[in-house]
Amino acid sequence: MKSKKSILIIALTLLMIACGGSGSDKKSELEKLKKEKAALDTKIAALEEELAKSDTTNKEKLTEVLVTPIQLTTFKSYIEVQGRVDADENISLSSGMPGTVNKINVKVGDHVNKGQVLAETDSRPTQQQLAELQINYELAKQNFEKQKNLWDQKIGTEMMFLQSKSSKESLESRIAGVQESLRMMKIISPIDGTVDFIDLKVGQSIAPGRGVINVVNFSNLKVKAEVAESYASRIKKGDEVLILFPDMNDSITSKVHYASRGINALTRTFAVEVLLDSKKEYHPNTVARLKINDYQSPSPELVVPVKYIQKGAEESFVMLDENGRAAKKVVKVGREYSGMAEIVSGLKEGDLIITDGYDLVNDGTPIKAIKK
Repeated sequence: MKSKKSILIIALTLLMIACGGSGSDKKSELEKLKKEKAALDTKIAALEEELAKSDTTNKEKLTEVLVTPIQLTTFKSYIEVQGRVDADENISLSSGMPGTVNKINVKVGDHVNKGQVLAETDSRPTQQQLAELQINYELAKQNFEKQKNLWDQKIGTEMMFLQSKSSKESLESRIAGVQESLRMMKIISPIDGTVDFIDLKVGQSIAPGRGVINVVNFSNLKVKAEVAESYASRIKKGDEVLILFPDMNDSITSKVHYASRGINALTRTFAVEVLLDSKKEYHPNTVARLKINDYQSPSPELVVPVKYIQKGAEESFVMLDENGRAAKKVVKVGREYSGMAEIVSGLKEGDLIITDGYDLVNDGTPIKAIKK
């Protein structure tokens, strides 16, 4: 600026000197001075521009930051627990009578129906016993019918009638017992399902109580989990559930089918069940991770990553970009989940939150904002 003033003083001095000459000299001198003034103005402008570029003493230093517009979204939180795939109809079958296996009617993977005979033990001695009893029964039945006809005609004694009746009923009872024994010598499926396991060979001796064939109804599978008592008021039937199967690299979305109201006195947990799609192949006892949606905002709201929220002595705040300067905004935080927090108040949609460099600025700091 001093250079500019000096040049102006020189120009004015020359002008005053020129005023003391003759008229023609004055005109020529004036033209000369105008040309010199124009040249000086050009030089002054060039010098000012150069000084403005090089002089940074009065220029504010800008801090470069990244900013992201805040948008409305639905906030959800989840309760995460581990469970397992289970089948209500997963039955281990054994023979009801000791014996030697003489027939196996199915193999692993076969679909079977309720009441179907899967395997049998040697029942020949029992079959022979039944045949003898049936012969005796036919004779006792005929004798009873004759005694009944005579008794109806008031012929014979009541004792003879009662004895024939007792003999017939006794044989009926014995036959029923032997038939039940024959039934117990067969392994019969009580459900519709698939043979999932066989530990049986022809000629092998088996005894009651030892499971040798498993039948599973794979169309009725579910995921069961035990949830901590503290979540009892937050989980109910119909809640959305994301089920992850780590070993199968698969996931599905379902709903809570059942949430127990009883608390296990030993584990302080309650049971939760989620039904599985019967069209997919799942395996009983497979490990599953359940993410149960326990809260969802009733309408879209402002959600901010927790890491951008700074904690003061008595308040929480975020840093925004407002017209090229950092601005501290106090916020009220609601629920938090998985690194995200719902903002109850303090922000509005479209605010530019500083996401990178927020820890380098203070309220009012000049910034150069770059949008993500």
